[in-house]
Amino acid sequence: MNILITNDDGIYSPGIAALALMASAFGKVRIVAPDVEQSSMGHAITHSRPLSYKKSPIVFDGVEAFRVNGTPADCVALGIHMYPDTDVVLSGINMGPNLGNSMWHSGTLAAAKQAVLLGVKGIALSTPVGQTEPDFAALEPFVKTTLKMLLPVEDLSLFNVNFPPFPKEIKWTRQSVRLYDGNVVPGTDPMGRKHFWITVSPLEPADEGSDRWAVEHDYVSITPLRLDLTDEAELKRYSTIML
Repeated sequence: MNILITNDDGIYSPGIAALALMASAFGKVRIVAPDVEQSSMGHAITHSRPLSYKKSPIVFDGVEAFRVNGTPADCVALGIHMYPDTDVVLSGINMGPNLGNSMWHSGTLAAAKQAVLLGVKGIALSTPVGQTEPDFAALEPFVKTTLKMLLPVEDLSLFNVNFPPFPKEIKWTRQSVRLYDGNVVPGTDPMGRKHFWITVSPLEPADEGSDRWAVEHDYVSITPLRLDLTDEAELKRYSTIML
């Protein structure tokens, strides 16, 4: 199996190094990742300037690795162009969760979505991070079990996977959809210039069976996704209205 790995944290992230090492047990790994952090970039693609790639300054044991001056979606497009025999794209391991509404702006998930748009299976993998980096040794058996489950799937599939810091079990979940209270927090930098942080606070708890609920209860969350955003029930209802 030919595995292309990318992320949105950039080529220097310990998460991509950990994933490359774990994924090497399942096939031939190549890495094409952003040269700088591209977190929350969403599915942006670069069209107003050319892209370029350079050999990674980080050495990955036995793995070809390149850094790209573009977004996660750019990296997947370029990576599949470079390696047309790619069977699956793994994005991560992201330093921070990608749960619920954050799927809409996640660069990690966007890379997996870009893979599916180009006809290749995509799997996004993420984990929360605190003041220290994640304990990848604790996550490794669950990451490998997850890959063992998902890599053989033959359909053109898209999965979003989130690992709690110390998992106890794996669950299939749905996306958590919660309303948020958006906040803009003003501040001042050392030069006296104003700046702002955009934050959100959830207005309701996560519902049981959702991705966020699972990770909050120390379960690995695997959410199967699709690119078609059509609300079928609403389409059926509105189709009865004469235009």
